[in-house]
Amino acid sequence: MQPEDMEVRRWLLKARHDWSAARKILTSDCEETDVASFHCQQAVEKLLKAFLVARGIPFEKMHDLRRLLDYCAAADGAFDELRDDVEPLTLYAIAFRYPGPADPTINEVETAMRVVERVWNFVTERLNDDAIQPPV
Repeated sequence: MQPEDMEVRRWLLKARHDWSAARKILTSDCEETDVASFHCQQAVEKLLKAFLVARGIPFEKMHDLRRLLDYCAAADGAFDELRDDVEPLTLYAIAFRYPGPADPTINEVETAMRVVERVWNFVTERLNDDAIQPPV
């Protein structure tokens, strides 16, 4: 296995961990929707970065999913299909980490979880990598 393949797998594994954490937190009586939504954003961010690493595309440290999608779409225009679902998750990276706006609702986090699943399938299909499985 090439070193860059190992790096891609490390990003996928981190994305899987964030997705798994969000799933464990989100229950019908969940009070920690802020934390669950943060992990959803983080999972998507790491999935997009895994794709960029696989394609050898440099990126700066950031949490802006719109900009990461721009980089991904430059390499594969199909990433534009994800914009409407993915871009709103950028808010979850910072807005709810501190006291301020009302935390997202359970329904909003459930929607974010579906976005993570969609992005997981989208990215791993393009990477042809089934070594890292999504959480069950």
